[in-house]
Amino acid sequence: MSTRMTLGLAAVVLAPIVGGLIRGLDRVLTARLQGRQGPPLLQPFFDIIKLFQKEPVVVNRTQVFYAYLHLALIALATFMLATGGDALMLLFILAFSTLALVIGAMSVRSPFSRIGAQREIVMMVAYEPILILMVIGFYLANGSFRLQSVYEASRPMLLSLPLVFIAYLSVVMIKFQKSPFDLATSHHAHQEIVKGVTLEFAGPYLGMIELAHCYEAAFFLGLAGLFWATNAWMAALLAAGVFAVTLLLDNLCARLTTHWMFRFMWTVVFGLALTNIIWLYWR
Repeated sequence: MSTRMTLGLAAVVLAPIVGGLIRGLDRVLTARLQGRQGPPLLQPFFDIIKLFQKEPVVVNRTQVFYAYLHLALIALATFMLATGGDALMLLFILAFSTLALVIGAMSVRSPFSRIGAQREIVMMVAYEPILILMVIGFYLANGSFRLQSVYEASRPMLLSLPLVFIAYLSVVMIKFQKSPFDLATSHHAHQEIVKGVTLEFAGPYLGMIELAHCYEAAFFLGLAGLFWATNAWMAALLAAGVFAVTLLLDNLCARLTTHWMFRFMWTVVFGLALTNIIWLYWR
């Protein structure tokens, strides 16, 4: 087995563990900032284990298929990130993973589940252009769409794409469901009782979605680390900084509307990223 394949399989195994610890630390620090006791660090793992022990109850078999697909695709995206695969294919897989969750939520008649799914679609339309511009930036800086070229670059991507990195912070906040972007679902106490896109999933199928969220936590912080992939310690420090910024903004900001998020992402954030890409192209 090649070294790259071994690295990819190790990432698939370790990513949910790292992601679970990240989500647990998120809950602990959020509780401390809000003056609450909060759950233990390992609470995400306790929740997932408990969900897998419950009786598998579903509304229809369609949502089961899409729960499996959502988890499988985010695991595949993690594998590709670790092995330095094609960045464009990575974006397609990532988008299909989210769409699987959306279709699963749409497959039931619950109005609250469908509202959550509609919000998730709006969020995708808001952040996907930023990810596309980020990949274009990687290509302009390295001459290749393969992430392996980012790992082997002579200089960190952050020095070439500083505005894209700032724009990417908003993407992380959306994917982590952080205020002011916690619009479709959230595990925090400041979210409404009706849980949105995951409302009609239960038992082990909700456990698979929670496991997929652990993958996402590790994946998107790993993607942030790509901006300094030339040094593993600096990449880890950069990812930790992104986590700290999102946590701080989550506790400083109130949740706003989907219309505000869409306008903000397509004006301020998209403008920042596009300015960086134009500068990189003409330099």
